[in-house]
Amino acid sequence: MKFSERLFKSAEGIFNSYYEHPFVKGIGEGTLDVDKFKFYMVQDYLYLLDYAKIFALGIIKSDDEEVMRGFAKAAEGILDGEMKIHKSYMKRLGITDDEVKNSKRSLTNLSYTHYMLTESHNGSLAEVAIAVLSCAWTYWEIGKKLAQIPNSTEHEFYGEWVRGYSSEEFGNSAIWNIDLVNKLAQSKSEEELNKLEEIFINTCKFEYMFWDMAYNKEM
Repeated sequence: MKFSERLFKSAEGIFNSYYEHPFVKGIGEGTLDVDKFKFYMVQDYLYLLDYAKIFALGIIKSDDEEVMRGFAKAAEGILDGEMKIHKSYMKRLGITDDEVKNSKRSLTNLSYTHYMLTESHNGSLAEVAIAVLSCAWTYWEIGKKLAQIPNSTEHEFYGEWVRGYSSEEFGNSAIWNIDLVNKLAQSKSEEELNKLEEIFINTCKFEYMFWDMAYNKEM
């Protein structure tokens, strides 16, 4: 069994809970309150700024040129790819650059990013790879799930979000992360694997908390 299969089995219940969350369902069904989505967009943009920094740590902690290129490409994909979706929506929602700069991160947002950064700083390359995995993997799974809803990809407002996270391009970035984790796990002891699994489960839980935070507009 690949380590990623073990991770998925451990987190399958959490993955399934995303699909039933009212925020996620609201995007797929096109019924989510736009004001909730606006709050989410600002918080997620701030989240991505810290998320990209973790990929930079992957470059620092690796001595393998191809792995370093992979982390660099992933960081670029966040800053110049994923953030394009956010900037497109922020323009449509009338969110200015000053509004984003002056916005505070919610407690959930801070707790999540600080947890990932701490584990990545204190751990090895494997901790870096596992810390960022749940975000990429769960968004891809959510995107694919929502894309199965009739007309979700063509919705005049939320369609762009569904198309972006269900796209082959985004999927490839998640697959790269999954493959890297599997490769790094091969040389780990059972004790080390348990630690990596714990980080993955915790970040999956943080993902659910982030959806909750956005839906309830909690600071």
